[in-house]
Amino acid sequence: MNKIAFLAAVLSMSVASMAHAEERRITVDAAGTVQASPDMATITLGVTNEDAQASNAMKATSDAVTQVLSRLQELGIETRDVQTRDVSLSPVWNNRNSASGERPEISGFVASNRVVVRVRDLTQLGTIMDAVIQDGANDFGGLSFGVQDPKPLQAQARANAVAEATAKAEQLAQAANVTLGAVQQISEQVGGAQPVAMMREFSMADAGGVPVAGGEVSVSVTVTMEFEISE
Repeated sequence: MNKIAFLAAVLSMSVASMAHAEERRITVDAAGTVQASPDMATITLGVTNEDAQASNAMKATSDAVTQVLSRLQELGIETRDVQTRDVSLSPVWNNRNSASGERPEISGFVASNRVVVRVRDLTQLGTIMDAVIQDGANDFGGLSFGVQDPKPLQAQARANAVAEATAKAEQLAQAANVTLGAVQQISEQVGGAQPVAMMREFSMADAGGVPVAGGEVSVSVTVTMEFEISE
């Protein structure tokens, strides 16, 4: 065997050995979850008005939103926690879908202005919602609860996920009658690995205005771990 053939044979054996070693792996996915009481709420609220004149519809909406923003400031909401979501002005059509063939006409206009508000003191949430309704807010687009600093919860959820993945791998190794080796790779999966807050276990309570329920939030992290199978 010449030198080139010998080197090719050695390389082929090395690649085959590496491929065999890579095949002797146990790969598992696991999720870790941590529950906690929320300390922050995010609400989307706004004002919508309709009028025959576009300027009147927009002025009525703007005046009401100005009052709402002033009330939020009076209630202790900081400027950084209030952000305009969208402002819109749309025509209202008559006979637009008429089967008689009548020409569509604009009968008025609808003006809308929505803002997103973070409430960091949940004891004031019901009072705040009640106050802005009285000031003219007639469009609520959602309410969600969360935590202001999710990093500690994420870290605990990540640790739980790793522990769960290790336990799974040990069970698989025992069932297959092999020895579990060292961790070769660990990663968080895209999408599913991101912390996710969700509502759970509500208990209704009156917070001084509109009844609200904070319940708990759940932070989850999913990991993928690859273990070597020892000889």
